[in-house]
Amino acid sequence: MFPTRRLAQGGFFRRSADEFGRLSKIAWNTEALHTPTKPYTLLNFEDEGTVTGCKTMADRAVGGFSTASLDYEPAEPSSNTPSHARFHGSISTKLPDNWRVERTGYAAFRNQDRGFWLFGRLVWDVDPYAYLALRIKSDGRRYTVNVQTDAVVETDIHQHRLYTRHHRLRDTPNSQEDYDFQADSPDAVEDLYPSGLPSALSDVPPESTIISTSTSTTTSGSNGWETVLLPFNSFVRTNHGFVIEPQTSLTRQRVKSIGIGLTDRVEGPFDLRIHKIWATNGLSEAEIEEERRICGDNALPLDEGASSGWTHTPKKSIKEESKQQERDSNKKGLKGLKSEWEE
Repeated sequence: MFPTRRLAQGGFFRRSADEFGRLSKIAWNTEALHTPTKPYTLLNFEDEGTVTGCKTMADRAVGGFSTASLDYEPAEPSSNTPSHARFHGSISTKLPDNWRVERTGYAAFRNQDRGFWLFGRLVWDVDPYAYLALRIKSDGRRYTVNVQTDAVVETDIHQHRLYTRHHRLRDTPNSQEDYDFQADSPDAVEDLYPSGLPSALSDVPPESTIISTSTSTTTSGSNGWETVLLPFNSFVRTNHGFVIEPQTSLTRQRVKSIGIGLTDRVEGPFDLRIHKIWATNGLSEAEIEEERRICGDNALPLDEGASSGWTHTPKKSIKEESKQQERDSNKKGLKGLKSEWEE
């Protein structure tokens, strides 16, 4: 038992030293006094240890037949494909021989608890950041990003649809058919969404979501990678799949876990690749080189946080465009936030 205890203590003190080092760097650079311009990496799947440090979940836990795996995939330099995690498996809606189980057809993964350090549970503080960024390669299925915080109700999860360029839209968005993948009857719909379907969970991306508007179907390496920015303030509070009222904001100072789930209840295989998940205020110079190298033509431009860039609106005149950019810069993005620390 003695060697095991020494190993555990080493891990504890190493985590404490790492956290002290991170906080000291923030204090030394006075980053807490202004809006951060550098990314804050949460899960980097180029590190195989990050992949093995995650756990998968599926309805097999209640007797269902869906499967879920999270595997480490090495880099392929010839196609600019980075090392990443592959979330894959198969969704089945077949019910087990258990009358207590009424619904199946889901799979998910998340990072495991990060442990403790000298001042309690180790959590992520993303309060200075506006967006959760994910660099992914999607098969087009309706994935959901799940964020759990150290909140009063431990089972609460804040969710947001993972929109991508390959997101499969229905012919009648935001209609009754949009609910079919999550509910089998109108009564169930009312239970899930008592105040209506939140925009962050609908099939159509809200304007606050930032994804590439490139019309190209390939990237420089023909690998399909893209980066998606989801506003933290758009995440929806849920509990066991039900939207909870009243809604409360995500506690950004105490994020415990981040994961991705698939609950569309569409039978068949799924395959999602994840390179990295981080917090940001819009792509900065520290991020743009890697973004262009991996995503190629689908790369988001520098400081994309200054505008949503998703909606397909008619082109405006130069004067109108200039006014719109000025309004957007006052709202969000690194350019709009720069004045906060230059004054």
